Amino acid sequence: MRRKSDLPVKTCATCGRPMVWRRKWAEVWDEVRHCSARCRRNRAGVDDNAARDRDANDRATDAVAHENQSRTRR
Repeated sequence: MRRKSDLPVKTCATCGRPMVWRRKWAEVWDEVRHCSARCRRNRAGVDDNAARDRDANDRATDAVAHENQSRTRR
């Protein structure tokens, strides 16, 4: 049996806390960057800006489509 101190450790990209290897992460351990769903949601940097830009673009596209539909119904 392995001791907890023998398991690999990573640091969370958001909060900086250490994360110890978990069995459910065995297949994706190299891809794990955040310790929790909360940290994944609150991650900072380019990812958030890209998501915000994408959402703003979607809203603008929806507004234009709605305006075009309104014009054709008149």
